[in-house]
Amino acid sequence: RAVAMSVSHSSRLNKLVREQYVRLPQDGLVQVTYIWVDGSGEGVRCKSRTLDKEPKSIEDVPEWNFDGSSTAQAEGSNSDMFLVPVCMFRDPFCLDPNKLVLCEVLKYNRKPAETNLRHTCKKVMDLVKDSHPWFGMEQEYTLLGINGHPYGWPDNGFPGPQGPYYCGVGADKVYGRDIVESHYKACLYAGVKICGTNAEVMPSQWEFQVGPCEGIEMGDHLWMARFILHRVCEDFGVVATLDPKPMTGNWNGAGCHTNYSTEEMRREGGLKHIEAAIEKLSKRHDYHICVYDPRGGRDNSRRLTGHHETSNIFEFSAGVANRGASIRIPRQVGQDGFGYFEDRRPAANCDPYAVTEAIVRTTVLNETGVETKDYADH
Repeated sequence: RAVAMSVSHSSRLNKLVREQYVRLPQDGLVQVTYIWVDGSGEGVRCKSRTLDKEPKSIEDVPEWNFDGSSTAQAEGSNSDMFLVPVCMFRDPFCLDPNKLVLCEVLKYNRKPAETNLRHTCKKVMDLVKDSHPWFGMEQEYTLLGINGHPYGWPDNGFPGPQGPYYCGVGADKVYGRDIVESHYKACLYAGVKICGTNAEVMPSQWEFQVGPCEGIEMGDHLWMARFILHRVCEDFGVVATLDPKPMTGNWNGAGCHTNYSTEEMRREGGLKHIEAAIEKLSKRHDYHICVYDPRGGRDNSRRLTGHHETSNIFEFSAGVANRGASIRIPRQVGQDGFGYFEDRRPAANCDPYAVTEAIVRTTVLNETGVETKDYADH
């Protein structure tokens, strides 16, 4: 009974009945689900509408609006917000020809909403497009029962110590693989650039990787992968949390390690460009910590303790194959002399637009200090 109570009531509805309706023909009409980041900077919202034909490009999807007072993005007296479509995917829940559409949020005056961090990220990525910045982000998350307790953990007490769970196999070592594999397939169907997955160090903690993506595409694909994860978990009746330290004590936290390179880093002799970029990052540690979680570093302070495969939040460090450093250069990159590096500081609940923009501002645009430049007039 305790296990049954850890999943939501809606997950117990008969899914075979739903399948009967999903397969019904639509007579040329298309269901489009608009998806956006809400006022928390972490949550995603969605709503759907019917179009009279299948959109072939993002330009075919019309702008829409929503009540921003219900998403912590506007006052009730002036609550209409604009949804501006920016990236389109196939819908793995309602199937072809239906679409999932990621949107930017604009306020009544057409200025970006406070949690629309894509707007400035796009400007910066357009500025540095000749450098061809590539990213790959490793999204860690933890599965919780509907009661907020880690899924599969004993109701009273804890599982055995960390050790056998990372990349584990077996009913006593991994919890929720059905969810993970369903999410993977759904992302592949949608066209999200998911490139892998694995069980993580803490039981009921998992990771998926998205990339390589160039420029603004990184944030677009990771946000859509997150939406699909939450939507898959909804079907299974559990919750995916991106909290950077969901369980206090001797348990690993959750990050969003960010792999990065420019074209010159990927060429023969690129290691010197990697080292130059790391040197720039070392002088701007405080700025990066502030933008690597939605609360200016407060969330990450619970995770970046210098223990559990993390660096200390107050110190910058770098090393080859060192998972306790701020920046890790993979051993193979050190041997080859070119490739990429990994920034291990971003929290699991970071905004990928903020993270990728910050890295590019520091390493390509050579910004210093805690202030950022406004390139709107350039």
